[in-house]
Amino acid sequence: MVDLLEQGSRWLDRQRRKSMAREVVYSRGSASVTLLATIGRTEFEQTDQYGVVHRIESRDYLVTAEDLVLDGQLTTPKAGDQIRESDGAATRVYAVLAPGDEPPWRWSDPYRVTLRIHTKAVGDE
Repeated sequence: MVDLLEQGSRWLDRQRRKSMAREVVYSRGSASVTLLATIGRTEFEQTDQYGVVHRIESRDYLVTAEDLVLDGQLTTPKAGDQIRESDGAATRVYAVLAPGDEPPWRWSDPYRVTLRIHTKAVGDE
């Protein structure tokens, strides 16, 4: 039986990649892959030991899960991996991570087509 919602999710992912994405380089150690990614953000809230609520914003990269292949192996993001995004002459470096006990990535859809990778800027090249 055809799952129309899953077909729609895959169609939307293709449209995102075609119209709303830019090339970034995802790396883990010496392995890297160039991906098409859509820029997003996620706001996290954490309460410290004194009851003060801190809001933290992550720069997110939405990528097609099947494109994240390192050293010939399909993989999922890990904290400490890096994403390089060029903006003209500058290249910004982002570390894959999320605050507190939050995971550094999550599925962006129920069919596991798109990954939402949380990052933090760590420097320029």
